[in-house]
Amino acid sequence: MKLTFLGTGTSFGVPQVGCGCAVCHSPDPRDKRNRVGAIVETNGGARLLIDTPPELRLQLIAAGIDRVDAVLYTHDHADHAHGLDDIRAISMRRDVPLDMYGPADSLVRLASRFPYIFDDSIRPLPGTSKPEGRAIALADGETVEIADAEVTPVALPHGAVDVFGYRIGPLAYVTDAKQLPAKALKAFSGAKVLVLNALFRTGHPTHLSIPEAIRTAQAVGAERTYLTHLTHDNFHADLEAELPRGIAPAFDGLTIRID
Repeated sequence: MKLTFLGTGTSFGVPQVGCGCAVCHSPDPRDKRNRVGAIVETNGGARLLIDTPPELRLQLIAAGIDRVDAVLYTHDHADHAHGLDDIRAISMRRDVPLDMYGPADSLVRLASRFPYIFDDSIRPLPGTSKPEGRAIALADGETVEIADAEVTPVALPHGAVDVFGYRIGPLAYVTDAKQLPAKALKAFSGAKVLVLNALFRTGHPTHLSIPEAIRTAQAVGAERTYLTHLTHDNFHADLEAELPRGIAPAFDGLTIRID
């Protein structure tokens, strides 16, 4: 299995508009962070896109991705979903709409914001095209087969809403969670690679902080943990140097293989 981080930044992205901090002006390309998204490629060749962040077109081009077999949504917040229109370049080369999985309430809200994508009765004018998706709601804890992968969604608290983390074989992928309840720790037990959101060094009402993420990673016990959803509060190199063994900050474009 192969995992590619398309984006690893917060909802502001890094650099932030109008910010004069040293990280936002860093020459290190690892300090340039688009909004969060990822591609999982299975051993059988299937490609699962996790979220559709606003920079999706540029992210797919940078990663050399010209095809995906399904989209997995963690939730429908704008920084994770509002690049949805960019799947037109993917769906127009398919004979059927692109399957899009996620929490039921998130899919309902996405359909209301982007009706032309999900409503088959809305047809493009002759000579034009539109993105086409098929919404499929998932249930917390129920494993489904998507393409050639077994995928288990795991509900996690994110302020007033729940988001989905995903267990995909040896990979556990979590973003925007405030904590991992006991049932989530059990679901992610045995994962070889854990992806985990880590916002500020101080506490936040809806996200894991960096210290909380470290403790959570140690509780899961994966061989490797990669932190994502990072802010402009840290240089990549400095954060990498201080994190415990087996935990590292991800960066845009990072590709890892998972046996």
